Amino acid sequence: MPRTRRVRPDVRSLHPRALHPILTGLRKANLASGRAYPGETGDRQPVHTVYGGAHLFKADSAAKIGAVALSVLQEYAPDAGTLAAALGLVPDQAGLSETIRRRVVDKLAREPVEDFRIDFEDGYGIRPDAEEDGHAQSVAEEVAAGLAAGMLPPFIGIRIKPMSKELHARSLRTLDLFVTTLSRATRRHLPPNFVVTIPKLMGPGHVSAVARACAALERSLKLRAGAIALELMIETPQSILAADGSSSLRALVAAGGGRVRGAHFGTYDYTALCGITASWQHMRHAACDFAKHMMQVALAQTGVWLSDGATNIMPIAPNRAGHGRPLTDNERRENRDVVHRAWKLHFDDAQHSLVNGFYQGWDLHPAQLPTRYAAVYAFFLSARPAATARLRNFVEKAAQATLVGDVFDDAATGQGLLNFFVRGLSSGALTLDEARETGLTEEELQGRSFLKILEARRGR
Repeated sequence: MPRTRRVRPDVRSLHPRALHPILTGLRKANLASGRAYPGETGDRQPVHTVYGGAHLFKADSAAKIGAVALSVLQEYAPDAGTLAAALGLVPDQAGLSETIRRRVVDKLAREPVEDFRIDFEDGYGIRPDAEEDGHAQSVAEEVAAGLAAGMLPPFIGIRIKPMSKELHARSLRTLDLFVTTLSRATRRHLPPNFVVTIPKLMGPGHVSAVARACAALERSLKLRAGAIALELMIETPQSILAADGSSSLRALVAAGGGRVRGAHFGTYDYTALCGITASWQHMRHAACDFAKHMMQVALAQTGVWLSDGATNIMPIAPNRAGHGRPLTDNERRENRDVVHRAWKLHFDDAQHSLVNGFYQGWDLHPAQLPTRYAAVYAFFLSARPAATARLRNFVEKAAQATLVGDVFDDAATGQGLLNFFVRGLSSGALTLDEARETGLTEEELQGRSFLKILEARRGR
């Protein structure tokens, strides 16, 4: 018979009185950590932001952009094979290309724009005060009309001019005119997910000035406190590193007083200010990757959404048919080649962002929307079979480390796999039925916590 192990008396040396201040300190430290890093909000994050000049915005702009995007897709990629060839998708036996194109078409018809930023900065330019005053009010009325008609994208906002010495007064005046006109036109109901984007930040004072202006507007217009969210443009070296060499990013977010929803990287201003010449200014430059990784490290688990910048080579055909003169075969081929090259560049830029953990980016032209959604859907759909097998196996083993093929998983990887499916569902790349193939229920997927899933399943 096996020997019974003798239970030893308690031989601990730490007396409860000695432990009490240690445990008290730990509780305070954990509370502080929880406040500083609350984690992801669980809210839907748009996969892109479309920027357009304020002078061009109309209540039905999103629908018109979708129609243009769909027509460009039908003209230059009328079938899945053509789209796959243009984007460099690997031919497959499971119909991946067909699925991607079908879902892109559905998206462009149903909800072509997820987030629209009405631009009073670079996409608008410097205009006489009277002209910008007029646009600030007329565009607000268009937004109100779009809200009433149910025509706005799920996310919308404005980008104001910088808080620089030269432009801050103009910028705050536009903010005031726009929000005041919109609030009065909607009887104090701002659109859902409304945000104000602040460009070319040089320090926390720029953010706090806008935050104070927003608070004053909310009081004056009797809006809910905190109704106006803020978005930070990270496009200067000073918004990455402060004058003393410390990271600027947390201070910029803190200066928003709880209003900051997102931080968007500005590729071209940032690279220009770093001394990079125009020929080498692009989204995958090492200088951009450094800045974006700084953003990730500083803002991880804070609930602040990160967005990459824009591809500035547009998929615009150079040749147009004249009155009574159709395009020649050579002109049509040139148009197709130009559009396909621009699509490939945009697709690769978006994939680079996704691989590096930036799930949102900018789009500047309707013809970029097909490749935005194609990139997002390809990213999730191509990785889904392996991720499904790994997550299903991991959950079945109930938190025991497993080996699937040659990839070894641990608990942190389990959360990463869950995040993959949550992001895929949120973006529209994956269906709920596809996500359920992991063995998880809809409620477990919505809960977003791998540890809670395992704890619940252990208790069954």
